[in-house]
Amino acid sequence: MNGRGDWIGVVPIRGGSKGLPGKNTRPLLGKPLYRHAVDLAFEAGARHCLITTDIAEVLKTDHGPDVTLVSRPADLAGDETPIAPVLTHAFEQMGGGDATLVLLQATSPLRRLDDIRAALKLYGTGRFDLVLSTTRTSSGILKFGFGEDGAFRPVSDPSYCFTNRQSLPAIYRPNGAVYVFSRDWYLLNGGLETERMGMIEMDEARSLDIDTAEDFAKAEAQLRARD
Repeated sequence: MNGRGDWIGVVPIRGGSKGLPGKNTRPLLGKPLYRHAVDLAFEAGARHCLITTDIAEVLKTDHGPDVTLVSRPADLAGDETPIAPVLTHAFEQMGGGDATLVLLQATSPLRRLDDIRAALKLYGTGRFDLVLSTTRTSSGILKFGFGEDGAFRPVSDPSYCFTNRQSLPAIYRPNGAVYVFSRDWYLLNGGLETERMGMIEMDEARSLDIDTAEDFAKAEAQLRARD
């Protein structure tokens, strides 16, 4: 394990899930899914880890002195609850001053140490308020548009609507695996939205986000193949 760095891992998990009930505590290669995110945070050098959750069994578990548990109220644990108020509630419970935070969603267990390290390195340049992980996706979206009262409004440069797909710029989507930002910036900003975003790229296979039993099986198979 690396020496501890000056950052805190943040793992938000909740009990409800329509696609796969109980997925965040479901055993994956012998330990709960969420624990993979916590352990990787410490392996990458986190000095502490914060778990925000409404899951009773997690709140009752002794995770050791380097893990802080924040009990999430029921009104912040619904299917439609956005992440912003969940994080705001958790960060307001934290003691101490400002800190660099690395948000690791439990449902992205295929991220690697290098992904976290690359995001932290880029964030450390000071060029961005937020660094997030992405994966490349189809550039065809640049040909799309919104329909407004019979009008077609391109989502981007109108010329892309008539450009060969092979000639379109590369497009990336956030994959939810890694986010790096500071607590004070987040609370002042009121969320993660910013024009100063940096990105690291992860391949499509490692960008799997678990939502169903099939996703879970795919993640397990990939992790087994690494060993």
